[in-house]
Amino acid sequence: MDILKVIILAIIEGLTEYLPVSSTGHLIIASSFFGIAQEDFTKLFTIVIQLGTILSVVVLYYKRFLQSVDFYFKLLVAFIPAVVFGLLLSSYIDTLLESPLTVAVSLVLGGLVLLKVDNWFGDSENTEISYSTAFKIGIFQCLAMIPGVSRSGASIVGGMSQKLSRTAAAEFSFFLAVPTMLGATLKKSYDYYMAGFTLTGEQINFLIIGNVVGFLVALFAIKTFIGFLSKHGFKIFGYYRIIVGLAILVIHYFISPLTVI
Repeated sequence: MDILKVIILAIIEGLTEYLPVSSTGHLIIASSFFGIAQEDFTKLFTIVIQLGTILSVVVLYYKRFLQSVDFYFKLLVAFIPAVVFGLLLSSYIDTLLESPLTVAVSLVLGGLVLLKVDNWFGDSENTEISYSTAFKIGIFQCLAMIPGVSRSGASIVGGMSQKLSRTAAAEFSFFLAVPTMLGATLKKSYDYYMAGFTLTGEQINFLIIGNVVGFLVALFAIKTFIGFLSKHGFKIFGYYRIIVGLAILVIHYFISPLTVI
């Protein structure tokens, strides 16, 4: 990995983490294209730079994080399913993270869902999130353990299925990202250490730069996404996912197997 790849991957993370297009899927495809997808540091890097995007949510919505203890309990309830399924399926998830084809299929199927989600659930005016609703959103979020599904997309659809407005569902998805991605970062870092790896000075610098770039880009992406979503809904993201997923499949089956893309 070099500094250019670091910046490109961080921009991709910042742009896609809170959009329903799968940041993990995009990072897998990009790192595969660079030929570094199977490197242990790359796998660590793509998780740890999520800390920067977490910070962007805390900065933009800091008042919400100071509003009440109840807010944190609801996040905890929503986070529990990810902890359980993440621990149970950890090795299987790591295997999927090396599969661009899994990403491609997930992008297409998720895109088809986004084309219909506005018709299925509409856009209510409800912004109240109960503990039951929080838990159900957490269950939906677990679908994103399949690369290409999109954590934000799954949790937003989960919120809308519980009659939340698009904006309320999206914002809760942002908040839920904080414990979810923090937990994923801590676990991946622990696994990396227990596997006997140590970080070089250059790699530490790469992680710092990646987090700073991801933070700045995510600030822009979140503010833009909320405004767009409230006016236009999900269809454009659905079309985007389908086009990208189909393009990956075409490249793999008709041009070159996805071992270097």
